Order: sequence, then C-alpha cells, then structure tokens
Amino acid sequence: MSRVLCIPAAAKPVQRRPDCHRIKGGSVFFILKEHVMGKWILLILFCPFCVLASSAAAMASSDIPSLFHAARIDRDLTFCGEKAELNQNDTRQRMEKQMLLTLWNRPQVVLWIKRANRYFPVIEQKLRENEMPEDLKYIALVESALRPHAGSAKGAVGFWQFTRSTGEKYGLQMDSQKDERRNIVQSTDAAISYLKALYGIFDSWTLAAAAYNMGEHGLQAEIMVQENSDFYDLYLPLETQQYVFRILAAKRIMTEPEQYGFDFLPGDLYPPLAYEEVSVQCSGLTPIAIVAQAADTSFKVIKDFNPHLRGHYLDAGRHRIHVPEGSAKGFDKRFQSLMKTWDKDQENRVYVVKQGDNLSAIAERFNVPLPALIIWNNLDYRGNIHPGDRLVIRSRQGDF
Repeated sequence: MSRVLCIPAAAKPVQRRPDCHRIKGGSVFFILKEHVMGKWILLILFCPFCVLASSAAAMASSDIPSLFHAARIDRDLTFCGEKAELNQNDTRQRMEKQMLLTLWNRPQVVLWIKRANRYFPVIEQKLRENEMPEDLKYIALVESALRPHAGSAKGAVGFWQFTRSTGEKYGLQMDSQKDERRNIVQSTDAAISYLKALYGIFDSWTLAAAAYNMGEHGLQAEIMVQENSDFYDLYLPLETQQYVFRILAAKRIMTEPEQYGFDFLPGDLYPPLAYEEVSVQCSGLTPIAIVAQAADTSFKVIKDFNPHLRGHYLDAGRHRIHVPEGSAKGFDKRFQSLMKTWDKDQENRVYVVKQGDNLSAIAERFNVPLPALIIWNNLDYRGNIHPGDRLVIRSRQGDF
C-alpha cells in the first residue's frame, strides 16, 4: 500500500494574476495561464516537498545509515596493501568528501554492484594470473562504472578508459571495424600491462593509480619538482587529488555494501555473460548478421557479447567472437554454408555506378532505404561513389 508523505510549505498569501486560474488538487496545482495570443496553457505544478514512497521503502529507509555515519572513518583503509594516510593535511577531508558524494548517488552504486557481478570475475581472474593486487579492479569501476561504451571528452573509451595513443601502445586494435577498448578481456590485458609498467616506474600501487589518471610523465615531473614521492603529501591536479580517494570509497562500499544499506538477493545481480569463443575466418567483408545466424542467435546478441565490434561487418582476417553458451558446436559448418549462399547471392545483386548517379537516386530506383544501401556496401555517410563502383543491392526482407 502506497502513501504520500507531504511537508507543506509555510502558508503565505498568494496574489493571483488576472491571467491565471488556479485549481488545487491534493498536493498538485493546475494553473491555466492565458497566452498573449488568447490561448490557454495548462501548467502543472507539483508541491516541491511532496514525496511518493511505498510503505516498504519507507520502512527500509530506516536501515540506511545517515550520511554522517557513512562518512565516518573508523578504521585504517588500504589500497593494494598500502595504507592510506588519512591523518595527513586534508586527506581525511578528501576521503570523507568522496564517501559522501558516492553515497549520495545511490542509484549509481546500485548499478556498480549489479554490474560488478558480471565483470569483476573476469578482471579478478586476470589479476590473479598476473599476481597483481585485486584492488586494481576498482580502477575500472571508477573509470567507466563498468560500461563498455563509456567515453570521455578527452577521447578515452571503454572499461578502462584508454585513450587511442595509450591503447595502441599496449596492443589494442582500434579501427573502423573494431575497438578493443570495449572488450573486457582484451582491455583488461592492456590495463594490466600498463599498470605493471607504472608500478615499475613508481614502486607504489597508489602512485601507479595516480599516474593512470594523470599520466606517468606528469606525475614524475611533480615528484621531481616537489621533491616528494608520498601521494598523500603531493600537490597534484584537482582530479588526481581526488582520484585515489574515489577508488578507496568505491572499495569500502563495494566490500561491505550491507553496511551502507545496499542489500541484494542473488537474483538482483546481473549474471556473468555465459559465452563460448569461436574463431571466424573471413576472406573479405563479412556481415555480422551471418555470424549471428551461424550461432543461432540475433545480431543484437552478437553485438552485446562483443561490444568491441563496430558497424555491421567483420573485415578480412581471423576474428575471435563470443557466442552464447552452447552455440559453438557446429558453428563453423553452419557459417561456411551461409557464407557460400551469401557470396553466390551477392554476385547476382550488383549494380555498377554510372556517370551522374548518387546514392539517394540509386536507393529510390531500387526502392530500398538509403541507410541500408550504405550499410550493405560499408560506405560512410558522405556517400562518395564513382562511376564503375559496384554496389550490392538487396531486397527488403530475408537478406543480411
């Protein structure tokens, strides 16, 4: 049973404008305002102090600790086994600030916990294989909230928010067909290599995390100029000053979510992706839709399982593709059969571009959507074509 909790504003005489008519309905005010053109506009104003909550939610709220309690630091905190110095300068203030800001955004923390059940096992396994501290997984959490398609204004992309230059340095492929920064396995391998290199430079995981945020050269310069290698006593860019504390706050909350009012049942969490890996050899541009059919699934599922794949095609070469569990058996045979049919059909559906042609006119002539024509032929949206180009024209239904 739901109830409405209302705290009315202080009573105050309201002078009604002659062009307005007010109708009071509970805690909602409907105002008819006459427009200058003589038309009437219905404005709905909700009481700003009116909160709709279920009885269950109201009861549960008593289990949520106050922000004052939640921000209280009552024990030592560590990152990768390194003690956080919270009694230095303003370090406690910075830690409390991040705890308050993080817990204020409870919906975000809920999503963190749900996604962590899906992606943390992959990261944890990789860290164990490389004998690295598991606390490093919280870097991915604060960088992207574990969203494969997360992006920043600086061009960082994916789970670990690699920029293009750093991604290329650590072996990630980024082109028109794929962006491995969005692949949880490959991006984690690259992040581990990068963090290993940073630890080799600074001999501290705390400083390695700071360098991950601001760049190793910038951090090296600050250490040299300030003649101090203690992260908690360095004056760094504001974002980096808070960065390690964001990680510490995330670790503290994720380690003991129940202490902060986050009580989940196993079914509330996002399950790990159950997939198998298949190897796909492509002699040329190959529709991802054919891969989906060979895996007996949909185009969307293949894209969801492989967020690093861009567009609608695989380029020539060998690709490792994740398919739903149980789909790998017989995949190659089905794929080869579908490709033979597709190659044969493609030969019969080619239009040779003539002088004066443009994509819009060709799409109209064959009664197909212009975006489909662009996708079928892996063109960009500038639509540059030339006489002699061969365009594939497919029917509206039943084609890849």
